[in-house]
Amino acid sequence: MNAIWQAALESIRSRVTGENFATYFEPLRFVGLDAGVLRLEVDDPFFGDWVRDHYTDLLRAAAAHAAGGELDVEIVVGAPAPLRQAIAVTGPVAEAPPEPRPAADDSQFPLNPFYRFENFVVGPSNQFAHAASESVANQPARAYNPLFIYGGTGLGKTHLLHAIAHRILERDPSQRVTYVSGEEFTNQVVKGISRQEMDKFRERYRAGCDVLLVDDVHVLAGRERTQEEFFYTFNALHAAQKQIVLTSDKFPQEIPGLEERLRSRFQWGLIADIKAPELETRVAILKRKAERDRIDLPDEIAFFLAQNIWRNVRALEGALIQLAAYASLTGRPLTQGLAREALRYLLESQDKALTVESIQKLVAEHFDVKVADLRGQRRHRVIAHPRSIAMYLCRKHTQASFPQIGERFGGKDHSTVIAAVRKVEKAIGSDPAVRNEVEALERKLPR
Repeated sequence: MNAIWQAALESIRSRVTGENFATYFEPLRFVGLDAGVLRLEVDDPFFGDWVRDHYTDLLRAAAAHAAGGELDVEIVVGAPAPLRQAIAVTGPVAEAPPEPRPAADDSQFPLNPFYRFENFVVGPSNQFAHAASESVANQPARAYNPLFIYGGTGLGKTHLLHAIAHRILERDPSQRVTYVSGEEFTNQVVKGISRQEMDKFRERYRAGCDVLLVDDVHVLAGRERTQEEFFYTFNALHAAQKQIVLTSDKFPQEIPGLEERLRSRFQWGLIADIKAPELETRVAILKRKAERDRIDLPDEIAFFLAQNIWRNVRALEGALIQLAAYASLTGRPLTQGLAREALRYLLESQDKALTVESIQKLVAEHFDVKVADLRGQRRHRVIAHPRSIAMYLCRKHTQASFPQIGERFGGKDHSTVIAAVRKVEKAIGSDPAVRNEVEALERKLPR
């Protein structure tokens, strides 16, 4: 990937939301730079037109900033190369995916051509959500309706929504699939009210839709008129046996400001969560990303990145792009030393964002106990249970070793920490109450 394009991507990343960056800029491929023109390639004409119409000025500004002078930007349509074919972690390399299709009408967001089931990296943290999404995509409105997927930012929820849309349209091109973010749905309600076009809005979502995919549905919370319109839209589609898939950063009962009637309906079907990926899954994600972007990524660097950036897949992939750009611009090979230098601010912010002390405070507030009690010697279950969960979260979500964790819990021996972690791990697999407690706390961790 050309160094100027890599630098331009980093500039764009800082100016748009993570969702927009992943949807509209990551799929762009650098193909050449000559005569003052930066050429980028896409697989789908519709997708290319959308980017030209909405982001040409941003692309030009970012390219000029990276090059230190004016550059024009040209977007061309090309066939997917073998290197860009879907790579499945659980099976052989898939055939080249068909041309991606737009959503139900041209005013909707285009589907990301890379967000397919075949290149979704499956691991223990997302296996259930992936399987449920495939089931819905293969049998819309007959498997789980609605399907509600929740989890933290940058863990793959949007990828699964787009993958569902691609699969449904591949199996039946006549299906009217509408993908919309919660924010865009709200904007359309406001526009419909201001222009006195609510009949047109309702026709579009209730009569002109076979599959409704809503990203970040938690955004509707606190917006009374929008929730009312969504409530009746949901009822109309569900009664007509049309598939509904929703994503959120929280479990329905944990979304503040959400009307109870919506909470109830969100739980009519199946609820699936996505957690932060395990080390091996993170490495697989990096390897897939490196192959797609033609980055020569040594195994030791993949493991270094995966060990140090663990809570957000989007941040993990962004770190790889940033590191590759830094190496290209400085003409230096990818080493751990270079990675520490190029990503020092990111690594420092991660360390500051989540510490043993911050986890202790979070757990203490959740269980209504004192931090001093977690660090003390009391063994009553009221204290011992939260303490064990806090130790488990510290081991999973920080880089602290067992002895370091023990020291910060009042000087306890490392064997005590190991026993507590193993006890919680076992309980998560056998006791739904403990599993729900841990998941609720993990959703509150800073991302």
